[in-house]
Amino acid sequence: MKRLDSHRIGMDQGDNILFSEFEDGGDMWTGTGPRERRKKVQFSEAFLEPPMVHCALSMWDMDSATNARADTTAENITQTGFEIVFRTWGDTRVARARVRWMAMGALGHEDDWKLY
Repeated sequence: MKRLDSHRIGMDQGDNILFSEFEDGGDMWTGTGPRERRKKVQFSEAFLEPPMVHCALSMWDMDSATNARADTTAENITQTGFEIVFRTWGDTRVARARVRWMAMGALGHEDDWKLY
């Protein structure tokens, strides 16, 4: 559990299309084996420290003839943003994917002292 020492808690959220590869024959749709897509996300305002970030698929368009395999996570989390990471493997064919995310953490305040 992450304990927040401040009553100044901030939340930010978004919904990002990661890729759409059905029309142009990208390797998420035509390839096999391990594949990965990353998308950088910037928060609307900086947090005091790296926040907790939750990611979940909000839309996926998969081929029904293959196994549906997907791993979605947040990596490289900083005060100002993070990367959404989508991975698949094997014979899975993904035409499109969208991820919804939410970040929660402590916010700074104009009354906070900055000595250096």
